[in-house]
Amino acid sequence: MLYIRALKFEVRYNFMKALKYLNKYFVKYKYRLLVGIFITFCSKYLALEIPQLVSQSIDIADDYQNGIITDLALVKSDLLYNILLIVGAALLSGFFTFLMRQTIIVTSRLIEFDLKNEIYKQYQRLSINFYKKNRTGDLMNRISEDVTKVRMYFGPAIMYSINMLVLFIVAIVKMYSIDKTLTNYTLLPLPILSISIYVLSRVINKRSTIVQQYLSKLTANAQETFSGISIIKSYGIEPKVMTDFIDLSEVTKEKNINLFKAQALFFPLMILLIGLSNILVIYIGGLRYMAGEISLGTIAEFIMYVNMLTWPVAVVGWVTSIVQQAEASQKRINEFLEHQPEIVNNNLKPSTIKGSIEFKDVSFTYDDTNITALKHISFKLEQGKTLAILGNTGSGKSTIINLVARLYDVDSGKILIDGIPIEQLNLNNLRQSIGFVPQEAFLFSDTIKNNIKFGDEDASDAKIETAAQNAYIHHNIVEFKEGYNTYVGERGVTLSGGQKQRVSIARAIIKDPQILIFDDCLSAVDTETEEIILNNLHEISKNKTTIIVSHRISSIKNADSIIVLEKGEIIQQGSHSELVNKSGYYKQLYEQQLLEKEI
Repeated sequence: MLYIRALKFEVRYNFMKALKYLNKYFVKYKYRLLVGIFITFCSKYLALEIPQLVSQSIDIADDYQNGIITDLALVKSDLLYNILLIVGAALLSGFFTFLMRQTIIVTSRLIEFDLKNEIYKQYQRLSINFYKKNRTGDLMNRISEDVTKVRMYFGPAIMYSINMLVLFIVAIVKMYSIDKTLTNYTLLPLPILSISIYVLSRVINKRSTIVQQYLSKLTANAQETFSGISIIKSYGIEPKVMTDFIDLSEVTKEKNINLFKAQALFFPLMILLIGLSNILVIYIGGLRYMAGEISLGTIAEFIMYVNMLTWPVAVVGWVTSIVQQAEASQKRINEFLEHQPEIVNNNLKPSTIKGSIEFKDVSFTYDDTNITALKHISFKLEQGKTLAILGNTGSGKSTIINLVARLYDVDSGKILIDGIPIEQLNLNNLRQSIGFVPQEAFLFSDTIKNNIKFGDEDASDAKIETAAQNAYIHHNIVEFKEGYNTYVGERGVTLSGGQKQRVSIARAIIKDPQILIFDDCLSAVDTETEEIILNNLHEISKNKTTIIVSHRISSIKNADSIIVLEKGEIIQQGSHSELVNKSGYYKQLYEQQLLEKEI
């Protein structure tokens, strides 16, 4: 017995623990909810006056039929008066029901809005490492489907729960005031209802969690398929992808069916219990009427009360299901809301960034792969100078620029910006001072103009065109039918690889940052276009600290200093003229690319 009690307490505690996070929204919208509760009480109280009026009308007619009342005009007058009262109570109850929905359901929408914004803000705060460990589809599902489940808890669940409680309290009080014996028989099935709810609630909670997990998998699968549709088509693997999706859909369907099987037990059970209550009212009430203990109107009144309680009792199962699903969804949401970002802004005061960068014995290992990307890296880049980084794939080039933007924190060593440890700088100011062009150019599903303006929201059309000209993409843009107002599609799918890279360069240029970072951003353009862009960048980057990552010697030969990486270590360092005259990786690569150009 003690074990069962402890188990019940643990289930209740865990249930409350997940939804406890939402209590702040109850506080925020307490006045709206209190008004909603008051309106609900008014609505149901008026509705529960109707059975009493019907009872009085039946008793008046019964008294006239039995000769107790002989004045027909008085009977008609009383009946008409009661009918008007019934119609008035019904209309007022309906009006208050409308206000109830407007109050409570609208509040649930406001809470949904707040919660989605809170989750989205948290997503913005989380570090890059978090996104490497979580699938995009799962993140989308938690901010959409899971939040919708939680909204149902704040809206319909609360509304119908209040509705049910008010109906039960008022109706039972009225029923007991009329006839205690008949009320006791009417409420006899309620213990069975309580036990059924307890058992089915645990089943629904468990199955709801599984359903949400599989829905996340399904969303992630679809999102990845749409993102990689060009690869799928080029490899001709549509049948295999379709088969995998169907298999996952089948499992998801089975999990949903298992959930709905449990939910489906509620309504028939509720209707059965209500039917049993009706039978008891008619049977026991009939016996008591024949014994002269109650009137015919009382039986009719009790039947109306029982049937008025039919929907609230039947909806107990639905509300319980909603609450259980909300609990499962909120538990999933809490996993992300409670996740602390690895990169934290340690300085809320503004930091002025000039641009000098220094690495002191920096080492870094990716914790998701356990790959050591950098080993004891040291170099110094003065403000306004250009550093080029060269090396094979996986040598650590991109890791260096990720560390400069503080997308990760180092394992050991120090990174200094203007002589100050990078962790002590205002993180927002640091990133705002950087113009970054990634290796894989990413464009938003918007116009070319807005994609460039992403670097400077207040940029004029003339400034946008100048940036595009410097990135050598203006002449391509003006050839498009819509020009700068051309929509590029998701991830810039309507543009070529080289065009996407050049739009990304324009976006970085227009920002006019103190630090410019180009991560192999000219790999998709030909050497002639590359030469034009590099000449433009040489003028633009004067007095700006610039880091260029590239596989081409032609892209980095004019840099003030060059470092060559291999397996996370610096194997060569110097200017182009110095390195080209030294035996080693740089000279070999220079001669190889020179030969390829001549051929």
